[in-house]
Amino acid sequence: MKLFPYKPALFFIGISIVLCISCTEKKMETAPETDTLLTAPPVDKPETPPPADKAVTPPSTDKTAITDTQQVEKDPNIVAKIGDYTFTKKELETRYLTEIRPNPYNLRHNIETPDVEEVLKKMIFEKVIVIEARKQKLHEDELTMKVMKNFKEKRFVNLLLSNYLKGKIMVEKSEIDQLMKSDPKLERKQAEAKLARAKSAQILEQYYNELYKKFQVQKLSDNFAKTGQIHQRLLLYPKEERRLNFIRINQVKNELTPEEKNIILATYNGGQITLKDWFDALCEMSPPSRPKDLSTVKGVERLLDRALKMPIFVAEAKLQGFDKDKKTLKEAQDYEDKIVLNTAKREIIKDIKGPVPEEQIVAYFNENKTLFGNQNMLKIDQIWCRNLKMARKAKAELDEGKDFQAVKKAYSVAKTTDPINTFVGAEGIFFEELWNGEPNQIVGPTKGFHGEGVKWRIVKIMEKNPAETPEYSTDLKSRVEMKMLEEQRSSAMKKYEQELLEKYTYTIYRERIRDIDPLNIP
Repeated sequence: MKLFPYKPALFFIGISIVLCISCTEKKMETAPETDTLLTAPPVDKPETPPPADKAVTPPSTDKTAITDTQQVEKDPNIVAKIGDYTFTKKELETRYLTEIRPNPYNLRHNIETPDVEEVLKKMIFEKVIVIEARKQKLHEDELTMKVMKNFKEKRFVNLLLSNYLKGKIMVEKSEIDQLMKSDPKLERKQAEAKLARAKSAQILEQYYNELYKKFQVQKLSDNFAKTGQIHQRLLLYPKEERRLNFIRINQVKNELTPEEKNIILATYNGGQITLKDWFDALCEMSPPSRPKDLSTVKGVERLLDRALKMPIFVAEAKLQGFDKDKKTLKEAQDYEDKIVLNTAKREIIKDIKGPVPEEQIVAYFNENKTLFGNQNMLKIDQIWCRNLKMARKAKAELDEGKDFQAVKKAYSVAKTTDPINTFVGAEGIFFEELWNGEPNQIVGPTKGFHGEGVKWRIVKIMEKNPAETPEYSTDLKSRVEMKMLEEQRSSAMKKYEQELLEKYTYTIYRERIRDIDPLNIP
């Protein structure tokens, strides 16, 4: 009998939280997490760059990112620092590739390749915004604190459960064979993963039951009936009209009295579950999947059982020290920085909004007509190559007169692909080289954006369709206005950058970025 030890890390992140909060509640599904942060327009390079290569003096509230100065000075992978923040070569290269990714909404014909130091300064500016925003306590608002609490707790529990499952999930070959026999559509790896998930669910359910006893959970059933009544009040008699009949997060925040929020439904060693926690668990569920019996004592208790699972696992995770995991705390810090950055950016540009007078819209349109008509368009066929060496070989064979499709079949790393229509918003900085080609011309080796990153390719120009310049009409009014506001916001951000960076000094290790070129691919 052959056993296969299953490695939870390969699949665990995607299912652990689901398992831990619904081991026995198979029919209750939580709504997927969504990212509601707004991103401000990109910030252009300032006309007058701020001073560089100076000692860092500004204080920082980031207690998890404190870096020893001497260590930073000696570390060749660190390319810049400001306050307690440092930037590595890898982070800079990743951000650079993100910056040059095509933007389908950026239709300007001449897109310049950014300088590496320019991108680094943009990263520094964003951290300056974060430092400034933290001084203003933007990270201490109720919503951000709640999001961060959930973020960290889920990761602590993931560490706990992943560690607990290690070496405990053993899948027999005979089990895999039997499952594949009962469901012929399953491949072996799929069958193995399905069995592993089922076994992990059983193990985690047993583990939770043990922790339930360990933490001496006590339910205050005398408060269940009142909880059901309050639920019905919020569901059927909201203070504000709503289109769909389900309880909103704002209702929980605004329509429960402080006394109601603090009604205790259960206690455990070191903590308690209140009526507010109970409603929070309800609001995490998508409305269609919410239980229909929450006006009853049994329904209230079932949802309470669900709400208890995460806090109990969190309590055990903290007891075992997983809340001190440095990698998790760093991820949490970075995530909070993103929230704070977006909050600050929204604040900076909040007053830049329409409507814009129509005479200004018309004037802007007349100066920028090419942004609103049909764009320069190419129809191309392309051969994606493993590296520059193979791209040169493919080009040489084409130069010798070999058929394009035959060469494509021999050298392409991609599956069979058909010709495509492309434009500047799809090609970004690589479009101009293609546009300089003519129909039936072979261009390359040249770079392009592939699903796996920047790759070498050989491109055959099949058709070339120049842009058409439109005339102004009311149908274009909203598009032009949006573009104007976008540029105004970008200008405001640029002005703020110049003002803010005058308050801070930073260090760029230019000798460490001199040879960085993310586009220099083999």
